[in-house]
Amino acid sequence: MRISLGRVGARLTALLPGRGDLAQMRRDPRRDLLAGLTVAIVALPLALGFGVSSGLGAEAGLATAVIAGALAAVFGGSNLQVSGPTGAMTVVLVPIVAEHGPSGVLTVGLMAGLMLVALALVRAGKYMQYVPAPVVEGFTLGIACVIGLQQIPSALGVPKPEGDRVLVVTWRALQEFAEHPNWTAVAFALVVAAVMLIGTRLRPTIPFSIVAVIAATLVAQVAGLDAAKPIGDLPSGLPAPSLSFLDPGALGSLLAPAVAVAALAALESLLSASVADGMTVGQKHDPDRELFGQGLANIAAPLFGGVPATGAIARTAVNVRTGASSRLASLAHAAVLAVIVFAAAPLVSKIPLAALAGVLLATAIRMVEVGSLRVMAKATRSDALILVLTAVATLALDLVYAVIIGLVVAGALALRAVALQARLDQVPLDRGDHSAEEHALLAEHIVAYRIDGPLFFAAAHRFLLELAEVADVRVIILRMSRVTTIDATGALVLKDTIQRLNRRGIVVMTSGIRPGQRQVLESMGVLELLRLEGSEYDSTPEAIRGARTHLECTGVLPLLPAQRSRTAVREETEGTEETVG
Repeated sequence: MRISLGRVGARLTALLPGRGDLAQMRRDPRRDLLAGLTVAIVALPLALGFGVSSGLGAEAGLATAVIAGALAAVFGGSNLQVSGPTGAMTVVLVPIVAEHGPSGVLTVGLMAGLMLVALALVRAGKYMQYVPAPVVEGFTLGIACVIGLQQIPSALGVPKPEGDRVLVVTWRALQEFAEHPNWTAVAFALVVAAVMLIGTRLRPTIPFSIVAVIAATLVAQVAGLDAAKPIGDLPSGLPAPSLSFLDPGALGSLLAPAVAVAALAALESLLSASVADGMTVGQKHDPDRELFGQGLANIAAPLFGGVPATGAIARTAVNVRTGASSRLASLAHAAVLAVIVFAAAPLVSKIPLAALAGVLLATAIRMVEVGSLRVMAKATRSDALILVLTAVATLALDLVYAVIIGLVVAGALALRAVALQARLDQVPLDRGDHSAEEHALLAEHIVAYRIDGPLFFAAAHRFLLELAEVADVRVIILRMSRVTTIDATGALVLKDTIQRLNRRGIVVMTSGIRPGQRQVLESMGVLELLRLEGSEYDSTPEAIRGARTHLECTGVLPLLPAQRSRTAVREETEGTEETVG
C-alpha cells in the first residue's frame, strides 16, 4: 500500500504545474494579455449560446467559461489551450438534461471530472492518438450538423419543442413556425450569421461575432422588437460553490452518461491541443497533464452551476493566431469573462436569443472543413465509409455511439487490410550440391512454403486451411522467418493444419521461427507437435537436409554415392564389432 500511495503521490507531483510554466508566462505578458482579451470577446457569445443550447441557461455557460477556463489554463498540459463550453459537449448534454434534469448534468460533470483525473494518473493520454482521422472528421461533421439543427428553434423564434432527438425537435420547431411565423427572429439569426461568415473572410482579425451581437442587441432595444426574445436576467456574479445538486441514489443511473462525457472531454481536448501544436513551432502539449487539468476543471465547474467543459478548438485557434505564447493568455480570457459576469450582466441579459443562434449557426458552418472532407473522401473507400458512417451516426444517434461505431468499423477495415497482406508462397528448393536428377526427386516429394506477414485471427484461416489440401508430397517445409506476428488463433490454426497433414502421412518441418513468437507456439502445443511428428530448424537449408534424411530413412529417396560408401563402412564396422564381440 505504501508503494502504491507513493507512486500515486509521485504521479500527482508530475502532473502539477512547474517552474517552467511560470517562467514562460513572464516572457511576453503584454502579448499574452492582448491575446486573452481577444479570445474573451470571441468566447462571450459562444459561452452564452452553448449554455442556452445545453438547457441550463446562459449563466451556466458563463460559469463554465470562467471556472473551467481558469483551472484548465493553470493545470492543463498545453500552453495555448482555451477551455470552456463547446458545441460537441452540448450535443451530449441535451439528452441528459431531458432525462435527468439540470442536477443530473451537474452530477455527470463532477463524475466525468473524477474519471479524467483517473485517466491522467494511469497515463491514458497517449492512447487518444490512435483515434483514426476519418472518425475525427466524421464526428466533427456530425457535430456541426447537430449544432446547426439545435439552433433552429431560437432562430425561428419559437419555444423549444419537447424531445431529445435533434431531428425530431427540428421538425416540430418547423411545424410551430409554419403555424406562427416570426420573421424578425429569422432576420436576426441570418444577418448575424452572414456578418460573421462574410466579415471573417474579409477581415479575419476583427471579432465579428461580438460586433454582430452588439449591433443586433442595439437594434432590438431601439426598435422595441418584442419578437426578438432576449436571454433574460443573469446573476451579477458567480454562485457560491455547492454540492446541493448531488444525489447519491442517482449515481448508478448517471454512470453511463458520465463515461460518455469523460470520453468526449478527453478526445476533444487532446484533439484541440494537437491542433494548437500544429499551428506553432516549438510547442508540445503533455496529454496526461491535459487530462488532469480538464478533470479538475470539470470537478469544479458543476460546483458553480457550470456545464462540463472541454478544450475548444475554435477559441484555441484564435488564441494562437493572436500571438499567445503561454497559458497566461487563456487565464486572461477567463478573467475578462469574470469581469463581464460581475460588471455587465444587465447588458448581456438583453442579447436576443436569435442573435446567439446566428452566432452558433455560423460557428457550425465554419467547423466544416470542406477541403479536409474532400481529401479524406478521396483517400480510400474505407476512409470515406468510416467518415460517412460516423457523421450519420452522430446525427441519427448520438456522439458517443458515433465514435464507437466509427472505431469498430475502422478497426475491422484495418484488420482486413492487414490480413490481406499475409501471403503463403511456394518457393523453389535450393539445388545446392544436388544433381538435376536428384533435385527432381527432391522436388517430387518436398515442398517449401514461405509465410509472409501476420498470422493472426483475421488472416490465419484464409490460406493455412488451403495448405492442408496439398497432395502428392511427403514433406512440407514452412519457412516462418517473415512472419511478423502470431496470436493464439493463428497458432491454433497452424496446429490444426499440421495435424491434418500428419494424418495424411505428410511430415511438416519449420524453419526460422522468431524467438518472440515461440511462447505462443509453445503454449498452443505447436512446438510439441513438431517434436513428435516433424522437426524444427533454424534455417531453411537445414530443414531441406532434414527432409532429405527423412525420405532416405523411409526409403523414398536413394542414398547419394558418398552416403552409400559411408553407410557401407558403418555397416562393415558394426559387423566387425559384432564378430569381435
